[in-house]
Amino acid sequence: MRIGVPKEPTPGQTLVAATPDTVKKLIKLGYQVLVERGAGEKAAYLDEQYSQAGAEIVDTQAAWQADIVTVLDTPPTDYLNLVKPGALLIARMAPGRHPETVDALVERGITGFAMDTVPRISRAQSMDVLSSMSNVSGYRAVIEAAESFGRLFTGQVTAAGKIPPAKVYVIGVGVAGLAAIGTANSMGAQVSATDVRSETAEQAESVGATFVPIPIAQEKSDDGYAKEMSADQADAATKLYTEQAAANDIVITTANIPGRRSPLLITKEAVAAMAPGSVIVDMAAAGGGNCELTRPGEKVVTENGVTIIGYTDLAGRLPGQSSQLYGQNIVNLLKLITPEKDGNYVLDMKDEVVRGITIAKDGENMFPPPPIKVHAAPAPEKTESVADAAETARKKAEEEASKKRKRLLWATVGIVLGLALIAATPKPLIPYYFILMLAIVVGFYVITSVTHSLHTPLMSETNAISGIILVGAILQVGSANPLVSTLSFLAILVASINIFGGFSVTHRMLTMFRGEEK
Repeated sequence: MRIGVPKEPTPGQTLVAATPDTVKKLIKLGYQVLVERGAGEKAAYLDEQYSQAGAEIVDTQAAWQADIVTVLDTPPTDYLNLVKPGALLIARMAPGRHPETVDALVERGITGFAMDTVPRISRAQSMDVLSSMSNVSGYRAVIEAAESFGRLFTGQVTAAGKIPPAKVYVIGVGVAGLAAIGTANSMGAQVSATDVRSETAEQAESVGATFVPIPIAQEKSDDGYAKEMSADQADAATKLYTEQAAANDIVITTANIPGRRSPLLITKEAVAAMAPGSVIVDMAAAGGGNCELTRPGEKVVTENGVTIIGYTDLAGRLPGQSSQLYGQNIVNLLKLITPEKDGNYVLDMKDEVVRGITIAKDGENMFPPPPIKVHAAPAPEKTESVADAAETARKKAEEEASKKRKRLLWATVGIVLGLALIAATPKPLIPYYFILMLAIVVGFYVITSVTHSLHTPLMSETNAISGIILVGAILQVGSANPLVSTLSFLAILVASINIFGGFSVTHRMLTMFRGEEK
């Protein structure tokens, strides 16, 4: 079968649905790839590159007449009419917001795959266009904010005075939010974040943000997205967003639910309370926006000097990498539906991923698909009574007291033995105890400053220090004193094991990180 990659008909679209790299992968699946002349120019992919990858450069008609047509978004009617009946159209279609798209496909007998309806399950992650585009958009949102902010992100101490770091507040700790947090943190900003799902706190903190929880927790729905808030939850969240917006320089909102209007998070009153020069980047502008004053596709400045960025093409502002990610999503999807790698796709409607993205098939409306439940691991039930809890607390306190007594006892024994050892040691050797203590302290801080993943190679290499012991033991092994000679022999044995065993362990670890030789 032939896969057509037309030049994007949507005005302003800079991405392309396939790159030279993904073309090679499609050909390996047995498909013939037709790329319209000039399709990848805006993403810096030239026709020559596609030809070298094995694609055929064709005109507009040939690209749209292929058996499979892949584009970024639902094409306008004029181009949709070029798709032949029975063909497979793969694109982002937002069928929940645009039911007319489904009707148009059904009317023309076109099978439609909506890439923005990929189920949120583990095995579908490699095809999730929303995640791959959100990752790029989160990064770009911070870049846009930095450009409009007009000040340094990182704090500095200079001869002229101290410059505080920019304060960035991210609402929504999903793929886009995590990307924004990581980018802002790497630029030196002081980052905080909020999400209605309390379980995302650890994720936010892992990339450098301080998590600010909503006073009233919220549960996740069966489809993996947050449930609609109750009135109390919404009031508590709005109050928190307003307070944090006023306290931060930059606010980035990411709450976007596919198929529905974006929820309102930042009210006009919250914007009015922000300081002049502050910036809001509304990543949900395409769905109406999370900020009440957002204008989709535009950047506006309010009367009090707050810049609100409502760009709907953040991923499109990094077209090369975004095209590669989108193209790879398409490749992963076609791998799923081309099990024989013979260039012929098979639509298995029993497969929850295939069924989830199919919105039209053979003149039949297939949207919405059956719901897929995504369950989080249930929290353990708390069945402990008040009396049991008190008893548990009492036992825990007794255990802690017992541990403290044991530690005190061993510390006392250690001190007594240490003093006895010092008393029995000749005076010229006593200063060496001080050197030993310093070595222990320095060694402790050196080792604890090294990341855990490097402890094994570090310790195995430092075992080479045993060479000092080995040299000393060799010098003493021929002593006339049998005790000295015996101890020297044992020192040679143990030091040798340390040295050769340490290098052996290091060699094995390094082998794990070496690539296979071609």
